[in-house]
Amino acid sequence: MSQHVGTRDPVAVRSKGWAVLVLLCLAQFMLIIDITVVQVALPTIGTDLALGREALTWVVTTYTLCFGGLMVLGGRLADAIGPRRTLLAGLALFTAASLVCGLADDGGTLIAGRAVQGVGAALLSPAALAVITTVFQGERRARALAVWAAIGGTGAALGVLLGGVLTDGPGWTWVFFVNVPIGLLVLAAVPSVVPAALEGHAAHGPHGSTAEAGAGRGRVDVGGALLVTLATALLIYGLVSAGDGGWGATGTVLPLAGAAVSYVAFVLVERSVRAPLMRIETLARRPVVSGAFVMLVATGLMLGLFFLSSLYLQHVLGFSPLKTGLTFLPVAVAITFGAHLGGRLIGKIGGRPVAVAAFVLTAAGAALMTRVSPEAGAYATLLPGFVLAALGIGPAFVTATTTTMANVPPGENGVASGVINTFHELGGSIGVAVVSTVAASSLGQGAGVSGFTSGLVLCAVVAGAAAVISLGLVPPGRPAGAFVGHGHGH
Repeated sequence: MSQHVGTRDPVAVRSKGWAVLVLLCLAQFMLIIDITVVQVALPTIGTDLALGREALTWVVTTYTLCFGGLMVLGGRLADAIGPRRTLLAGLALFTAASLVCGLADDGGTLIAGRAVQGVGAALLSPAALAVITTVFQGERRARALAVWAAIGGTGAALGVLLGGVLTDGPGWTWVFFVNVPIGLLVLAAVPSVVPAALEGHAAHGPHGSTAEAGAGRGRVDVGGALLVTLATALLIYGLVSAGDGGWGATGTVLPLAGAAVSYVAFVLVERSVRAPLMRIETLARRPVVSGAFVMLVATGLMLGLFFLSSLYLQHVLGFSPLKTGLTFLPVAVAITFGAHLGGRLIGKIGGRPVAVAAFVLTAAGAALMTRVSPEAGAYATLLPGFVLAALGIGPAFVTATTTTMANVPPGENGVASGVINTFHELGGSIGVAVVSTVAASSLGQGAGVSGFTSGLVLCAVVAGAAAVISLGLVPPGRPAGAFVGHGHGH
């Protein structure tokens, strides 16, 4: 079982290749949609389950927190026990958790289900990508990865629309129930489509290089994964608590202090274990710091703006979920278009000017959004600014991925990719928590717009500051053509 898949039955593997890709892209599509589909359903969920601002914030952040915090661990498990087994375990967890979320009749059950969804996604996504990079070789692999990456943009666009359609139609529970038949279908098909020989193959996916897989095979840094997830959870808890209790309250200070201690403990653990989740030497490299920063801010701004806009449109302007989803559709399309445009520009002028311009656009768009008022309407105030901000967020995603992967040593590609993908999810969790706190005074029925305006002003300021920081942090020069892509997705 130690030989490569292709040496066992290459013809059979190739003949199933595109079936494998379709199947795994369908599974990944569920994971990506679940990041944005819930945004549109949030106000209805809050009303039906009597959830306040803090609980609604956790409905969004718990999923991305567990997804991001445990994603590298999922990749390591794929190396240790095989991508096929890890894929099936993640898919089963995600499907079962989706059923629990749909059946939830209180906030605690829903948030717990979202956490298990995130754990399942963290296992499924890197394992699925490991299968793809193993089954496909050469030019076929490049085409397969391009299709895989495109799932990110498509999922974001369809997620907001699907959220509106389902919430306005059969109800918000179907935002989660829709995953169940898809998950069961993929679960039933994987054993016959995905080669069993993969279990003997050391994966070459983005979560680890071949050398790393060999060195750390059989060793999984569970402690490191739990520490970084716990630290981020405490950070989010402290940030969310500050919205009601204030920054000096015990419920704010203690979690934030705990987060700081946990992050320090994570660094110490990663320095001491033989097969660390993330090598500190890699984390300290400028391209990785740059990519993590750009990805963290871009995703935080994207999900933060979606969070504020969904509650504003439905609570203040009285939009239905479907009308909200349709309003968001051009925003999602703008993110995807911006990502493709950014991929082209980086190859011509380099990542630094693209990153700076991306955040300047986002800052300008968020600033335009601050003009929101019930009298002006969404189409004259909120939507134009949101589309402009989204047009900037797309290239920022590309810059984060491309400039990092083009500037780290080949042996560290896997760890660097895992770090960037982790910050993609964690950025969303932190962004939603921060804007929820800043806008706390308006996040309720009939509470006015001053809180929303404050949240949007913060987004504009953060994007502007990110543009200035990117001017000195993002590596200069143009990356090699092989590294240029739209960077959206895992």
